[in-house]
Amino acid sequence: MHKPGDVVLGGLFEVHYTSVFPEQTFTMEPQQASCQGFDTLGFRQAMSMAFAINEINNNSNLLPNVTLGYSLYDNCGALVIGFSGALSLASGREEQFLLQQNCLGSPPVLGIVGDSFSTSSIAISSVLGLYKMPIVSYFSTCSCLSDRKRFPSFFRTIPSDAFQVRAMIQILKHFGWTWVGLLVSDDDYGFHVAQSFQSDLADSGEGCLAYLEVLPRDSEPVKLRRIVDMMKKSTARVVMVFAHEGHTINLMEEVVRQNVTGQQWIASEAWTAAALLQTPRLMPYLSGTLSIAVRRGEIPGFREFLLQIRPDQNHSGSYGNSMVRHFWEYMFQCKFDPSSWLEAGGALCTGQEDIESVESEFLDVSNLRPEYNIYKAVYALAHALDDILQCKPGRGPFSGHSCSTVQTLEPWQLVNYLQQVNFTTPFGDQVSFDENGDALPIYDIMNWLWLPDGRTKVQNVGEVQRSASKGEELTIDEDKIFWNFESNKPPRSVCSESCPPGTRIARKKGEPVCCFDCIPCSEGKISNKTDSMECTSCPEDFWSSLRRDECISKKTEFLSYHEPLGICLTTTSLLGTCVCAVVLGIFTYHLHTPIVRANNSELSFLLLVSLKLCFLCSLLFIGRPRLWTCQLRHAAFGISFVLCVSCILVKTMVVLAVFKASKPGGGDSLKWFGAMQQRGTVIVLTSIQAAICTAWLVSASPAPHKNTQYHNDKIVYECVVGSTVGFAVLLGYIGLLAILSFLLAFLARNLPDNFNEAKLITFSMLIFCAVWVAFVPAYVNSPGKYADAVEVFAILASSFGLLVALFGPKCFIILFRPEMNTKKAIMGRGTTNS
Repeated sequence: MHKPGDVVLGGLFEVHYTSVFPEQTFTMEPQQASCQGFDTLGFRQAMSMAFAINEINNNSNLLPNVTLGYSLYDNCGALVIGFSGALSLASGREEQFLLQQNCLGSPPVLGIVGDSFSTSSIAISSVLGLYKMPIVSYFSTCSCLSDRKRFPSFFRTIPSDAFQVRAMIQILKHFGWTWVGLLVSDDDYGFHVAQSFQSDLADSGEGCLAYLEVLPRDSEPVKLRRIVDMMKKSTARVVMVFAHEGHTINLMEEVVRQNVTGQQWIASEAWTAAALLQTPRLMPYLSGTLSIAVRRGEIPGFREFLLQIRPDQNHSGSYGNSMVRHFWEYMFQCKFDPSSWLEAGGALCTGQEDIESVESEFLDVSNLRPEYNIYKAVYALAHALDDILQCKPGRGPFSGHSCSTVQTLEPWQLVNYLQQVNFTTPFGDQVSFDENGDALPIYDIMNWLWLPDGRTKVQNVGEVQRSASKGEELTIDEDKIFWNFESNKPPRSVCSESCPPGTRIARKKGEPVCCFDCIPCSEGKISNKTDSMECTSCPEDFWSSLRRDECISKKTEFLSYHEPLGICLTTTSLLGTCVCAVVLGIFTYHLHTPIVRANNSELSFLLLVSLKLCFLCSLLFIGRPRLWTCQLRHAAFGISFVLCVSCILVKTMVVLAVFKASKPGGGDSLKWFGAMQQRGTVIVLTSIQAAICTAWLVSASPAPHKNTQYHNDKIVYECVVGSTVGFAVLLGYIGLLAILSFLLAFLARNLPDNFNEAKLITFSMLIFCAVWVAFVPAYVNSPGKYADAVEVFAILASSFGLLVALFGPKCFIILFRPEMNTKKAIMGRGTTNS
């Protein structure tokens, strides 16, 4: 179909969807292919270009004083016919135009709108790109066409497959489908989609391919049966098909034959509106399909333009009118040539039939998608041409800052301006091209719905577009989507279920990354989100919960006043303190009695005070360790016990000295053990321990410590001694004095006296040494708070041993046997010798 003009634009459309080629012969006669299967939508697409050019010619603001013409070719769904048509558009036919004598003049066409197939566009652009012929495709989506080095003059108003693939990935991500199957056509379109999809899916980390299969070009039952068998065996419930409707119809026939249900189909833009697939036989399987569709647009006045089509409109000869005549014959099932048609009982075309009387989607302009892209492509070429003609001499972009005119215009000049086109359609969409010749990408998301009356409705449920700031942006209305499942909810399509918080992903060797096991986090580690790759260690003072999904504060452990053990020890300590106070009261009340005054009552009182301090110092071992309690507990313990043992040692020495002085010639021994010397000895011995404690605290002071070695889920608060040597010296010094007291008391145990205190001292020191000898291994092997409990128990046991052994008999005599509390009784002189 042709229309003359000052500038002519070419177009390639699939008006017939199949072609039959004659058998090869060796004759010189030209062999022409026969185009069959009239496609009304393909014809409507060609008419959309004619409408756009007609609208531009009537627009005084765009290309004034310039008339656009067109030359439209049918590619018949075949690469060779489309390629031949493109070459004819670029080179022209001798009978259609004449060159001037100087061989100057404009070429047959300055730009081509088409082709629809990616394979055809690749072949055509590879050749015409050498001459910088601008080609604006409305339906070729192969991402390979974005290569500016191979296709320097190729543009398109449809998004490339690269964006379509990313849009598909956004849909998969939105519904959580990570395990999907991919079927592609056996051509450039399918191969580049497969390559792009695998790459982008791996980069996004949003899913994996359960299988990837190539659909055969023709109906090959064996291959199709194998592909459908794989679909049935696979655990993937989502199947994406990047193929043309011819490939898809063969696949679906096999799906119906094997009755494969429970699949969620996702259609590429190539078959999203294929009426051949929307039949009552296939819709039980394809209902609920989600598909990517070219952006829908509105073209005001287009329906009225279609209604004006008549086979007698064009008067440029039978060639120019043949396309309309074919359309008319197909629509009304009539023939203009009555030769053999009337004999078969067919109708004769009059050219006056009413198009609106025929039920067809030809006049349904509510869902214009390829037509809208064609409309934008024509306007893009027109705007580029308008920009060239508005160039002012001396400011042009060509050599010498020159401009071009309609008479001297070359196709390569149009490419430069086409790259800079930027306008807005009446529908509100912005049209411009990036550095690769791709338009601003936007897709509609469609849903196939099978209505109760048997009709099919393809409804818009969202869109996906590229945003400069946010990348691919998906908008979808889930409430409008029909799901072809009993639950009417999106299916689950995963290789492995998500790992819940508290677990981590463990990859399965030799399988895709979407197939994994969920391993619980080990103790002390957590994962607080779904599908964690690693478990995170909790901070030092925290531990993992039972479900390993959060870090909780570790339990703290120390010898507390609130637990039974602490309460018992505290009660025992206070009891011992009270008993010491009672004994001290008794001794004070009976201060002048012989048993109290015997062997230096001052030392007895000092001994009671030191025992009281021993009981009280045990309280420093109970409660949460602080710096001051850690420093004070061992110092108070060491000094208190040294004071106690020093008093006992001096008492023992005094006993020995007294009995030694009672012997002839022993009177001088008592002068070394007067009251002053006794006090001095106690002070000196205690001062040594105080010096040891001071040196220990200054050099390596005990300090509170959070011990996490005993229990992983507990913090044991304890006091570290700081210096083991200092602690050993402190205990060793106490032990030394205790052993010395024991030995001296043991030597004096048989001295003649009715009340020999050395016996009591011997027994008390025996208890004291036994307790502290048993303390050492028990302390070393007791963890945490039990070490403090052992030390407190040793303090209390040894203190009670000393208190009972030394003061028990005296208190018994004072309270219950007062007749023995006399000097004669104590000296053994109040009784008759036997």
